[in-house]
Amino acid sequence: MDAFTRFTNQTQGRDRLFRATQYTCMLLRYLLEPKAGKEKVVMKLKKLESSVSTGRKSNLNRAICFICDTILWVRSVGLVSGINKEKWRLWAARHYYYSLLLSLVRDVYEISLQMEQVTHDRAKRERSSQDPVGYSVADEETEWLQSFLLLLFRSLKRHPPLFLDTVKNFCDILNPLDQLGIWKFNPGIIGLGGLVSSIAGMITVAYPQMKLKTR
Repeated sequence: MDAFTRFTNQTQGRDRLFRATQYTCMLLRYLLEPKAGKEKVVMKLKKLESSVSTGRKSNLNRAICFICDTILWVRSVGLVSGINKEKWRLWAARHYYYSLLLSLVRDVYEISLQMEQVTHDRAKRERSSQDPVGYSVADEETEWLQSFLLLLFRSLKRHPPLFLDTVKNFCDILNPLDQLGIWKFNPGIIGLGGLVSSIAGMITVAYPQMKLKTR
């Protein structure tokens, strides 16, 4: 109970909890909508989702509106022209998408380094032993895909923060992909991705050592 209290006392903790609630409602609503007799439940889930979403967006919207109002004021005195709130909202969505894309590129790079290190450590141990113990990706795995997935699993297993960060960024990028029309997803996929991302975020808030440290 004390750990939960400390978690909810943090702004990030509360936001992750509300975010998980929002996307859980979205996922459940998508699963229940096709079923007959679930109209009332779906409506309640929709209202709860909307309420939580509005509460979460309020702080962000205030910040965006402050920036937009400042830009519009600067424009009004003749220093900047051709800027409006909608353009800045679109810019914010694109900025979020590109920031997630860069984070995923960083994650892939870090994963490649971890995979290289795992391969090096295994080869070093096998050279130092006359009777190698364990597996050898090159010898025991005949299929390239199986070899790659096995190496990927062992690389992420030894670096949990990297695994959580990769999962979180991958799930997060689904939403801007859908909003910007780059790749459309149904609400079920968006809800599931948001829920998984929220759980990953909750873990990093509850256990700061699980947060990926950037170089």
